[in-house]
Amino acid sequence: MRLTLLKILSFFLGHLPRALAYWLGVMLGRLGYTLDKSHRKRAIENLTMAFAGEKSPAEIALIARGVYENLAINAMELMRIPWLTREKLNGYVDTADFAKAERIIKEGRGLMACTAHFGNWELLAAAYGITSTRFEIVARKLDSPVIEDFVKWVRTRHGNRVIDKKGSMRELLKAINSGGVLGILMDQNVDWREGVFVDFFGKPACTNKGPATLALKTGTPVLPAFLVREGTRHRVVIFEELKIEATGDKERDVTELTRLMTESIERIIRMYPEQWFWVHRRWKTRAPKEV
Repeated sequence: MRLTLLKILSFFLGHLPRALAYWLGVMLGRLGYTLDKSHRKRAIENLTMAFAGEKSPAEIALIARGVYENLAINAMELMRIPWLTREKLNGYVDTADFAKAERIIKEGRGLMACTAHFGNWELLAAAYGITSTRFEIVARKLDSPVIEDFVKWVRTRHGNRVIDKKGSMRELLKAINSGGVLGILMDQNVDWREGVFVDFFGKPACTNKGPATLALKTGTPVLPAFLVREGTRHRVVIFEELKIEATGDKERDVTELTRLMTESIERIIRMYPEQWFWVHRRWKTRAPKEV
């Protein structure tokens, strides 16, 4: 019943004029920024650490408010995703950069899209599903079963598939071997058992080593892919393919590819800092020398 109500809500909010939905998102984001003191403090602390000596406190506060606005707009746009069509994407999402991925996919090697909680990452996957082939979304299950069912319904409306992050290796290998396109979020903190430490804004960040391990094992090309918000519109941005010179040292090679993935994420965040998820405890796991 609750899932049905969410779908009905999605229908009504998803058919609001785009400008109105955007404005409502901005207002909700500013309200959240005012009321959510704990996460606002974390965002400001993270931003201050990342941009030490580069941005003033006033600039940091403005970016932090923009983070809340972006997240709230994302929530409004999530409701629009189920009702999108190829025609509705025109003038809404500039997908020209998908051509970079298509050239690689035609070679039959599959593809790993390295992305982040940046811009509207949900819309990135939906846009690819609408305009091209199926996108394999690797994600962990949400804590609320109702919200999980709703988000999964949204994610799969355009032919995409969700692969549970836990115990996903067999499914990921099947997808890669069949020439599939994997979308993996690479910007969250993990336990030291799951990751390697690479620099992120000049500070060691424990980063999931699984994607790099899989890419190197299967020879899968890795492309950093993001969706940049430009007001009420969006633009797909895909960087150059990430390549390393294999040394034969598995641990070293995995760390190096993970470093390049993280470097690409930092690159896009520096360009549009208000569009990243600064409320996350990205540096929670400490490197051994810091403990």
